[in-house]
Amino acid sequence: MRTPTAAALIATLAAAVALLRPSAAAQAQSAIPTGVLDRPCAALAPMPAEVAAYLAETARARATHQPEPAASAQGVALYNAWQNLRLTQDFAGLCHYADQNAALPPASGRRVVFFGDSITELWGLLDPGFFTHDVINRGISGQTTAQMVGRFQEDVIALRPRAVVILAGTNDIAGNTGPTTLAWIEGNIRTLVETAKANHVRVVLASVLPAARYSWRPEVQPIPQIRALNEWLAGYAKSQRLTFLDYRPPLDDGHAGFKAELSADGVHPNAKGYALMRPLAERAMREALSRRAP
Repeated sequence: MRTPTAAALIATLAAAVALLRPSAAAQAQSAIPTGVLDRPCAALAPMPAEVAAYLAETARARATHQPEPAASAQGVALYNAWQNLRLTQDFAGLCHYADQNAALPPASGRRVVFFGDSITELWGLLDPGFFTHDVINRGISGQTTAQMVGRFQEDVIALRPRAVVILAGTNDIAGNTGPTTLAWIEGNIRTLVETAKANHVRVVLASVLPAARYSWRPEVQPIPQIRALNEWLAGYAKSQRLTFLDYRPPLDDGHAGFKAELSADGVHPNAKGYALMRPLAERAMREALSRRAP
């Protein structure tokens, strides 16, 4: 057995010290104020400038029906790192709409909140005329039902709506915040519905949109899970006397996937897709608003 040289010992020690030293990202995170703060949203890490510029360019392209810009590998890495940091700083996304919520005028008595993930959030971009002071968009891209439970009070109940349209579950199936079960998803949706009913808010419960695959989770096979969750949603809505909003018929390609002409990625509707969803949502809103308060 050879005796290690002094140089080898020094190299080994240096490597061990490097492993123990906090990374730059960890140091940056530890420098961010934490705990109970007067203005917690001001302490969040800002979105990287490159990511913000790309998202703005993408928004303009979608709004004008132009091809979306290609994302750089560096931009994707920056976005993922920022999102992961945000999950630890603001898991529920309470800061996403904090300023907009504070600026809202008093509720009219016919206010409806659309509550969900990117499918809801993008709707406001591609069909902004649908959302007014009476129809409020509170979708956050990428969110799962566990995150939605955490912000339901601030983004729905505190806005004093007459009704809420809940569209949720596809990101749970994709595993955006980790492994889950259908029972856990259902439990989170029950919590949303029960909270709404306890506050005399009428509920419209929407079906999960069709998807044959998730581009960001290609290993997931979502069709059977979406089918099972939608069956539960329809049955639960009936048992609770909620308005059930089934978006699937005009969007489904006949094989449980999204019609290609209605979506660029097989998950999110394009402008044509939202145009088919809008009358279904409007009919569901009218039905919900005509119901007696729970």
